[in-house]
Amino acid sequence: MEIPISEELESICFQIMVKNLTAHQWADIESSNMFQNDVICGGFNAAENMFCFSYFSENDIEYWFQLTLFDAIQIAKGKELQIVGYSSE
Repeated sequence: MEIPISEELESICFQIMVKNLTAHQWADIESSNMFQNDVICGGFNAAENMFCFSYFSENDIEYWFQLTLFDAIQIAKGKELQIVGYSSE
């Protein structure tokens, strides 16, 4: 499923961008639920070296997706990226 670039996701990506941390610094403070809102929950995963998120669709189906630090910053800057989510089931 394609994950929409919503205001919620843009807000999370903006928070990531303004922290101005490297991937190594994110790994030092990794947390699986650092970012949460009504439809997205997740954080940085040091083993994956990526931000890992759960997205909950309008039908309450959970999808997992990942973003690199670079991709998160691009979304925060208004770039349109294609994000693919995979069903958690």
